[in-house]
Formats: sequence, C-alpha cells, structure tokens
Amino acid sequence: MILAEPLSVVAEVAGAFDKLGVRYLVGGSLASSVYGIPRATQDVDLVADLPSGLVDEFCSLLQEAFYVDGDMIREAIQCKGSFNVVHLGTMFKADVFIMKGDSWSREEMSRVREEEIESLGRSIRFASPEDVLLHKLIWYKLGNEISDRQWGDVLGVIRVQGASLDQDYLDRWADILDISNLLRRAREAK
Repeated sequence: MILAEPLSVVAEVAGAFDKLGVRYLVGGSLASSVYGIPRATQDVDLVADLPSGLVDEFCSLLQEAFYVDGDMIREAIQCKGSFNVVHLGTMFKADVFIMKGDSWSREEMSRVREEEIESLGRSIRFASPEDVLLHKLIWYKLGNEISDRQWGDVLGVIRVQGASLDQDYLDRWADILDISNLLRRAREAK
C-alpha cells in the first residue's frame, strides 16, 4: 500500500509527541491521502507545539530509529520555522513545522481529528479535512497555480469528503487567507 511506509514513520514521530504531551497534527499529502485520494508521497508533514525544554527528550525518544539534530530543532523553535527527522531504516523524512501563534494555527490545532489507523493499531492526530484543503490551496497559489499534484489533492478531498465539509469554515478562512477564488474554482471543478 502506498501509505504504509509514511504512516509507520509518522506513527513513530507522533508516538514521541504523545509521550511528551506535545500537541501535534499531521497535514500535507499524507492527510490529503487519508481524506481524499491516496497517492505516494516523499515525506510527511507535521505541525507541533514543541517547547524548547522538551527537545532533548524528543531526540532521546527518536535517536535509535531516526537522524535527529537537537540544535536544528531548537533553532526551528526559536524562529517558528521547521526541522526534519529522517527514519534511518527507510530514509523517509518527516518535516515538522513549529506551530505558529496566529489565530488560524490555534483554531487548526483545536480542530484535529483522531484517525484510527488499523494497520498500526493506534490513532494519529490529523488536521481536519477543511484545514488540509486550505493549506493545499495556499501551496497551490504559492506555486503559481501550476502543481497538478496540489490541485489533484484539493479536488480529491472535495470529492471524497463532499457534503461533510464545513463550508462556512472554508469560506471564512479562504476569505482571510485570500484564496476564495481558488476555493470557488475547486468547488466548480469537482
């Protein structure tokens, strides 16, 4: 299955966050594959509210199976940027974005969904389908609206989730994020 490797890698990183009590969510192409049409991905994207005081413990939890760099993580926390960890057995990469303090990031984190992953025997926290869709639209816009993969992910989430999507939430944030025209096009293209 195309999602087996990414899911097993993200489960290990998520497990470390869970042990430390760190809020996190999985987004990106893995989340759009869960909520839309599955496709292969080269890495996994997470957002985490990781405090600098837990960096050493986080590294300790992952160091046997992952390449982790504590200094890179601390720097990412300081500048609200991102860092990555690389699974040594597969060389699969997890990009971790430090949670920003803005209102959308806070609301996104409050809307996470626990999805049971039967093959792993555990649940993982994913961004809501609406937030995945909004992020995909932003990335599509930032890429000059030429990425067939991003657009395909957008349409896949809309087609699979259909009427269950919170349209008011999508409209409100699409307007704030200046992607209303892309959301409208995606709805029409579905």
